[in-house]
Amino acid sequence: GRKPVKTVHRYDHARNAVFAFLEEEIAKGRQVYVVYPLIEGSEKLDLKDVTDGFESISRRFPLPKYAVSIVHGRMDQATKDYEMGRFKKGETDILVATTVIEVGVDVPNASVMVIENAERFGLSQLHQLRGRVGRGAEQSFCILMTGDKLGEDARTRLGTMVDTNDGFKIAEVDLRLRGPGDLMGTQQSGIPELHLADLVEDADLLQQARAAAQRLLDADPELRDPKHAPIAGTLAEQLRERAVWGRIS
Repeated sequence: GRKPVKTVHRYDHARNAVFAFLEEEIAKGRQVYVVYPLIEGSEKLDLKDVTDGFESISRRFPLPKYAVSIVHGRMDQATKDYEMGRFKKGETDILVATTVIEVGVDVPNASVMVIENAERFGLSQLHQLRGRVGRGAEQSFCILMTGDKLGEDARTRLGTMVDTNDGFKIAEVDLRLRGPGDLMGTQQSGIPELHLADLVEDADLLQQARAAAQRLLDADPELRDPKHAPIAGTLAEQLRERAVWGRIS
């Protein structure tokens, strides 16, 4: 069966040791992700990060012994699909990417996830990225890379990632650090619109509410039953007010 992903935090000055470890994993036939942050509003800076990273990794892992590919949000979809396809087929050893790989990527042979500038990611995003490895039978690793200067919240986020793979515990710490924010939209912090329940303290109650909502949708997926009209109206209003699930790319 699958083994839990081992997560470690390493500082930039330990980079040579990290690269030596990547060489060992690649020698075993494994593949590696190296992910750079994508922060809304700083796309030019982030594109430089990922392209500079690609160049430095290509120098450290040169052809013909190694093959390195790159994927980022500024690429057209066909190029992204082509590069992802090469990695999936095992034609490249290392995929340097932004968070376009956060969801929907399944490469069981990829056993290492290196996250650069890990302090710039939220906890839930770090956990989602880590979920890209650990999909095969071999032991997988997540390496969180940072500079030496870290704030208290960043240390808590990184420490939580190292300590647990439990998604609920991670969500709990995340909520306490940044506030739940806007659950339906893309707002990332602040006071939630959920006024009657605390997402951590009332977790059991919320699970029951979720199950009840699922039963309702199973019976009436489009909420056409007249008795469900108030729910349908509220939902339509919520969806009109905001763009739901803006994709990070």
